[in-house]
Amino acid sequence: MNPVLSTNLAWIIAVLAHVAVCITALIIIPKRRKPTAAMAWLLAIVFLPVLGVVFYLVIGSAQLPKRRRAEQQRITALIAAAAAGLDLTPQRDSWPEWFTNVTRQNQLLGGIPVVGGNTATLLGDYRQTIESMATEIDTAVRFVHVEFFIVSFDDTTKSFFRAMEAAVARGVTVRLLADHVSSAKAVHSKETFAELDRIGVQWSYMLPVMPLKGKYQRPDLRNHRKLVVVDGRVGFMGSQNLIDRSYNTPKNLKRGLQWQELVTRLEGPVVTSLNVIFHSDWLIETGEHLDPASPTANVPIRDAAFDWSPDAVECQVVPSGPSYETENNLRLFLSLLYGASKRAIITSPYFVPDEAMMYAITSACQRGLDVQLFVSEIGDQGPVFHAQRSYYRDLLDAGVRIFRYPAPYILHAKHLSIDDDIAVIGSSNMDIRSFSLDLEISLLVRGRVFVQRMRDVEEEYRALSSELTREEWAREPLSSTSLDGVARLTSALE
Repeated sequence: MNPVLSTNLAWIIAVLAHVAVCITALIIIPKRRKPTAAMAWLLAIVFLPVLGVVFYLVIGSAQLPKRRRAEQQRITALIAAAAAGLDLTPQRDSWPEWFTNVTRQNQLLGGIPVVGGNTATLLGDYRQTIESMATEIDTAVRFVHVEFFIVSFDDTTKSFFRAMEAAVARGVTVRLLADHVSSAKAVHSKETFAELDRIGVQWSYMLPVMPLKGKYQRPDLRNHRKLVVVDGRVGFMGSQNLIDRSYNTPKNLKRGLQWQELVTRLEGPVVTSLNVIFHSDWLIETGEHLDPASPTANVPIRDAAFDWSPDAVECQVVPSGPSYETENNLRLFLSLLYGASKRAIITSPYFVPDEAMMYAITSACQRGLDVQLFVSEIGDQGPVFHAQRSYYRDLLDAGVRIFRYPAPYILHAKHLSIDDDIAVIGSSNMDIRSFSLDLEISLLVRGRVFVQRMRDVEEEYRALSSELTREEWAREPLSSTSLDGVARLTSALE
């Protein structure tokens, strides 16, 4: 065959194949996907056809397998049925109507009701938080439930592991869940899980990526939750993982990075709600149903100690993630921002909002609210850090005050405070990944004393941070802001 004709024929076939791929993508990709995400995927496939298609086949679906989603729906229905008729909120008549509607929405999506009679304290010292958890585990007589995105046995967490070992030796049932990919790639991971085996902890990976064992889903869907429950009496949840403050990686150690966290210690009926999340994840990952009536697994919510003091807080646990039909956490954050009347203070290490979140934040500014955002001065994840920076100009123009926590610290705390009496704390960032791809846990709290304590934490951040001004941002070089724009585009590939 004529070489020229062969070359032309090859080009024609390639062009027709590319057109066919683009048309197919145009039909498939936009279905049940946000326009920004769909457009990002389409651009990737148009301009990088081979790589774009490969990446889409690997990480194009933001949903967990159908079987797992069905199991989550079944569990949520069971939780809702068990909560039917439950009313542990004596102060309900004092709530504003919009807040009542938010709690109703949360219960509809996650099944878990709001409960009163709780005490909640904030812990911001990294080592002391781990020591506080270990101290409570030392008091356990029935069960300990531990669930972390990253679990690592190192010098910082040694006391926690020793407390679990002592609890097992006393006959206490200790169960632990750890995200597979994130914990397995942590430094000394083999030693960590060997230690758990040695001390007799019952443990399982969450979202394991083990295709040869029939366990597989999109590999970057992760369980990002962090919680500890001791005897159904005391609980902990927040942003902190079970690992050294530097994460022990050579890169972090070279840069001197240190993580700054915030965790809340809980007592009261909400601890049972927290335990429900562990029960759900344990059932999904192990197939073992933990009997809620068993003293080695749970304390019924009606039997939990109820705090009748004026400082008691009302709490609602809100689970979210790709096992649900919608973004439970995003809907919570949007509802609170639209309900706020005075101020909204956001703390998020990875701030990559979607369009709805940007409208909620800028609308709050336009209503005259004091809106502040705390982020880190430096980033530990380059693409996310640059995507985050791409929103600074729009935020500053709208009137948001941006405070940057100083290096070498990574402000990893995740919380939101609204007006004078409402707050959220948990594992969820204000970013597209946390909204759509990661399993998260958030705690909605109503109580003036608790919010004042969070305000004190925010003031500590403010005293240490530098405020970013519009004038300063205008001096950013074009090379940096251009990179920010590219990162912003790729961040939409959910």
